[in-house]
Amino acid sequence: MLSVLILLPLIGAALIGFLPGGIAVKTSRTLALVFAGLNFAWTIVLACQFNLGQITQQFAEFIPWIDELGLNYHLGIDGLSLPLLILNGLLTCIALYSTDEAIQRPRFYYSLILLLAVGVNGAFLAQDLLLFFLFYELELIPLYLLIAIWGGEKRGYAATKFLIYTAVSGILILASFLGMIWLSGAPSFALATLDTSVLPLTTQIILLGGILIGFGIKIPLVPFHTWLPDAHVEASTPISILLAGVLLKLGTYGLLRFGMNLLPLAWENLAPLLATWAVISVLYGSCCAIAQKDMKKMVAYSSIGHMGYILLAAAASTPLSILGATMQMVSHGLISALLFLLVGVVYKKTGSRNLDVLQGLLNPERGMPLIGSLMMLGVMASAGIPGMVGFISEFIVFRSSFPIYPIQTLVCMLGTGLTAVYFLILMNSAFFGRLSNQVLDLPRVYWSDRMPAVILAILIVIFGIQPNWLLRWSETTTTAMVKTTNVVGLNAESRRG
Repeated sequence: MLSVLILLPLIGAALIGFLPGGIAVKTSRTLALVFAGLNFAWTIVLACQFNLGQITQQFAEFIPWIDELGLNYHLGIDGLSLPLLILNGLLTCIALYSTDEAIQRPRFYYSLILLLAVGVNGAFLAQDLLLFFLFYELELIPLYLLIAIWGGEKRGYAATKFLIYTAVSGILILASFLGMIWLSGAPSFALATLDTSVLPLTTQIILLGGILIGFGIKIPLVPFHTWLPDAHVEASTPISILLAGVLLKLGTYGLLRFGMNLLPLAWENLAPLLATWAVISVLYGSCCAIAQKDMKKMVAYSSIGHMGYILLAAAASTPLSILGATMQMVSHGLISALLFLLVGVVYKKTGSRNLDVLQGLLNPERGMPLIGSLMMLGVMASAGIPGMVGFISEFIVFRSSFPIYPIQTLVCMLGTGLTAVYFLILMNSAFFGRLSNQVLDLPRVYWSDRMPAVILAILIVIFGIQPNWLLRWSETTTTAMVKTTNVVGLNAESRRG
């Protein structure tokens, strides 16, 4: 059942890639939406059959592959990966739907987006370290090409910078994975059989350092963040939706699955440093966002700040904090996708993202009143206003982290105030006041432009009012993860004692 999530977009990419040139323009978009829609529908089918009380991996698939390397095709799903798979399916559909129908080289473009979905789905499903790495690296090439070919004026620079940073990330992660396998004497790369508690604490800390920096680049955390604003500014709107909404979550997912879960004793020793690192990322990202004049770059820096909340919750390592981290991943995915989508609509209709140029877009007669209203909802959700999913996820993170790291949590809470500051600047500059002369004659905003944003806004409000509809999928898994890591850590300490 899980292989379907890999095969569907893969088959779709192959069919679109080999379409005859004469009909490719008309049918490639339709085919991409069909296969992405089927992929999303299949994640819903899996969710309907998911056992909320089961701790172990569900719908597991195992096929021996390369025995000499200890590599097997092993897939599984639990409460940590299921919400992220559903999020990826939804945002892939929205990204495809939001793509300009007149896109150049449509066969190549839509094939790359579906290949991107293959890599992300495979990474979230993989139960083998080397298999995860293969899928983790697979998404690198499609995303590089999507930025380099269909990006803005400096797309080559942004794409190359992204490629270099992500390649370094992959090298560090692979080195840590190989170290865990070889030094622990594990017979294969299987997650279920790997026991790192036999390793000395110093060795565990070194291995964890590689994982932290590797996935820290992907998240990204300060000071490994500089590729993200450039990538977002030069990427097209659909690619920014996928980049912020899903691809950054590969980093936070990797920290929880392969850092906290596999090296719990080292994680416990480095946790205070991780909490401080979270504070630095939150404050730096928020302060940089305040200084921006480009709407897209402002939203990009806001992502850096909000991903720091996940690291804070992971450092606390309590059942509630890991549950909060999981919800923050989904929450940030929905909110950031909405914000980038709306910024894309504004840019498409006005030709500018500069806050010094835009003004009065909320004007009910000649502006974009619905787009402005949805933008207001999005920034309120990002700032943690009650009644929306952003408030619930951030409240859980702060509530669970405060008993463990009170000072770091209080400082991180300043980030929510700073979020309100920079998004207030955005709203006040671009949407309030009189419509500026530069954008007086705005093209009409059609419902085809509005519908994806409306869907995301509805989900943000629904999960804010009924958070248990989201939390219940992950609660059993996150609780079991923390209990398991605590037991492993205690056993390792007792062996040394």
